[in-house]
Amino acid sequence: MHLLRSIERFLRQTGMAPTQFGRAAVRDPRLVFDLRNGREPGERVKRRIEHFMNINAREQR
Repeated sequence: MHLLRSIERFLRQTGMAPTQFGRAAVRDPRLVFDLRNGREPGERVKRRIEHFMNINAREQR
């Protein structure tokens, strides 16, 4: 659940749409919606999501 909270915060801060986030982070436009419905991503997907948010957070500064 911590990952989903981080994603939701990222979406609010950047104004990025959930589908755009999913496509850009892991090529899955349904990612955020699936996470909201209880999907548990694997470790590799988690790392890709975190990496995407870290890179884009630096660009937003």
